[in-house]
Amino acid sequence: MRYLPLSDADRASMLEKIGVESVDDLFVDVPEEARLDGPIRGLPTHASEMAVEKHMRRLSKKNLAAADAPFFLGAGAYRHHVPASVDHIIQRGEFLTAYTPYQPEIAQGTLQMLFEFQSQVARLYGCEIANASMYDGSTACWEAVAMASRIARGKKKKVVLSGALHPHYAEVVRTMAKFTEDEIAGAPPSLTPHPDDDGLIARIDEDTSCVVVQYPDILGRLPDLPRIAEAAHEKGALLIAVNTEPVALGAIEAPGNLGADIVVGEGQSIGVGLQFGGPYLGLFAIRDPKHVRMMPGRLCGETVDAEGKRGYVLTLSTREQHIRREKATSNICTNSGLCALAFSVHMTLLGEKGLRALAAENHRLACLAADQLGAIEGVTLLNAHFFNEFTLKVGRDARALVRDLADKGVLAGVSLGRLYPDSDGLDDALLVAVTETTTEEDIHTLCAVLKEALS
Repeated sequence: MRYLPLSDADRASMLEKIGVESVDDLFVDVPEEARLDGPIRGLPTHASEMAVEKHMRRLSKKNLAAADAPFFLGAGAYRHHVPASVDHIIQRGEFLTAYTPYQPEIAQGTLQMLFEFQSQVARLYGCEIANASMYDGSTACWEAVAMASRIARGKKKKVVLSGALHPHYAEVVRTMAKFTEDEIAGAPPSLTPHPDDDGLIARIDEDTSCVVVQYPDILGRLPDLPRIAEAAHEKGALLIAVNTEPVALGAIEAPGNLGADIVVGEGQSIGVGLQFGGPYLGLFAIRDPKHVRMMPGRLCGETVDAEGKRGYVLTLSTREQHIRREKATSNICTNSGLCALAFSVHMTLLGEKGLRALAAENHRLACLAADQLGAIEGVTLLNAHFFNEFTLKVGRDARALVRDLADKGVLAGVSLGRLYPDSDGLDDALLVAVTETTTEEDIHTLCAVLKEALS
């Protein structure tokens, strides 16, 4: 029996209080085509537990899983090998503490892990301070924009987005900016071997609070961060660098070392599986400690107890659960703790040498794939440089091509037409990602089926 704590009169009173006529009015912002108009189709309305399990297994067999096929999908979510020891360690009892470590005396395992996590992210990003993680990369990107606005004290309202910023990240920024006075200045992506740094710099003016640049960008290219940082700082703006593939930072320079003021990104690649798109892990760090009280989320710190023994505590919490709402920097109320723990464990197992070796193997295999795929008649490699992800021009609709190759058991990549459905000139572009889980046999298989599909 359903538990219904409210009577009809209770609900009517609540609706009247907030100024709507019905519960349906609360969902007007959800597009009508995205709302359920009845029971979920394809599922039985009544069945035994065993029957439901069998039905769900039949449905699951329609999927082509990442581990069951040559896999070249990326665009912000990457398939990497996660050692079995990560799953073992994150289940240890010392980490099974409170969701929020309000009481440090019983949450030392969680607090120490978060302290180590912050240290790892700060070093990875080339920054001074990192917080105890956020929801995911896209929301961390918006929080960085909001932080830049706070630093500018509302005097600068223009946010310049690189045209090569992941479109989902850009959309989150635009969505959240509807509730602020920030002006979002975006641009379409340019299919060129190098990022359009000149065009980006030309859009920075005296009213710009921040410039948001992805590194590597959505096409796999590397923007000139020092040059962009110099141009932003000349106008009094902050540079926000977004990284969706942290393994790349084992091979390329950390954004903070290149002039980025705020560095954010997605931590999924390290310790966290693809997981059907989530939960994932937002990383957030700053270069200048003077801005620490403008950061969202919370910070863990190291201290000593009354007996002089080392201990860990929540040092700074700027979210609305801890301080007055009007003084809060964010309403983010979680730090994706389990994913942060998995990230930290995996990073500890790798170490600096392991991360560099992992990055080198990713790049080696990506170069091998790019050379072989670019040699196919009708295929052109776009990138002048890349880490483990690159863009191909395939001479036909890439969305249809991806579906055709999936029917042949190969997950060939992500079409830019899917990412940018309203942009012209991107329909024949295919984004291909290669990681250490890709074998040379997988690359040969992709080349063979692509040749056949384009012949």
